[in-house]
Amino acid sequence: MPSEGEKFDRPEIIRPPSEWRSYFLPLTSGCSNNTCTFCGYYGSKLKIRKVDEVKQEIDALALYMKRGVTLASIPNMVYEIAQYWDQRRIFVQDGDALAYPYKGLVEVLEYLNEKFPYLERIGTYATPQDILRRSQDGLNRLRELKLTIFYTGLESGDDEVLRAVGKGVDSHQVVDAGRRVKEAGITFSVTVILGLGGIEGSEQHCLETARVLTEIDPEYVGALTLTLVPGTPLYEQWQGGDFNPISPFQSLEELKIIVEESHFTNCFFSSMHASNYFSVRGRLPWDKQRMLEELEDILVERDPSRLRPEFLRGL
Repeated sequence: MPSEGEKFDRPEIIRPPSEWRSYFLPLTSGCSNNTCTFCGYYGSKLKIRKVDEVKQEIDALALYMKRGVTLASIPNMVYEIAQYWDQRRIFVQDGDALAYPYKGLVEVLEYLNEKFPYLERIGTYATPQDILRRSQDGLNRLRELKLTIFYTGLESGDDEVLRAVGKGVDSHQVVDAGRRVKEAGITFSVTVILGLGGIEGSEQHCLETARVLTEIDPEYVGALTLTLVPGTPLYEQWQGGDFNPISPFQSLEELKIIVEESHFTNCFFSSMHASNYFSVRGRLPWDKQRMLEELEDILVERDPSRLRPEFLRGL
């Protein structure tokens, strides 16, 4: 945790695609789990923003939305974000805002509800570790304060892959976290990373990921494709010949296996993220056959022109 005098720098906006019209309110900077070898947060220092500073931003936002008044003491970024805000959703940053001290988190959420009583929901990224640190009553209270969607990276259901990439939890812990989130009535949105097991671990990565997704049974699943980030350990492993990435079409084979082998009650599954070479989306189980046929079609044809070009891929 930072010292009292440590300056908090507003983090870059990194958010789920569905939060594009939200107001982005930073509570933390960095991630409490900074050991994932594939992630740009690797080695980052978690910083905690003071509650009073967060409240000052909320006050300034409320003043701007009600009266159009701007304050010189408030960063311009606040007003730039506010111009596009739908006034229905808040996304609390950064990579892991659920790591914020619980008492302070409740205080911030209560203040948001006081200033913006018509908010529909508040969302955050949440690591499995930080979900498991909260009591069930604590999670229930967060839901009551409209923190009603968690975005969590499963990445892989294969414990070998999770250990190799330094995730810090095993698949059983992720399943436990998911069950607790759902018991609290909080929507659970899970991401998986195609290609994270490399060529050698591809099949096991897919099958185990499908198994764990089935156990969690989340409301949303987003599939990303591994993008090797310069400066991360996994990038260095690749350069050193110790990690063999899958090909674009192999990533679609993985996606097909995960869609085929996962079984959901009611889940919106999407590979629309910009990291992917080809996008499918639908509500499972109802759209499963159509999605599988779309993937089978491109895998049979294997026309590279149908794939997203490398220069258009991104995180």
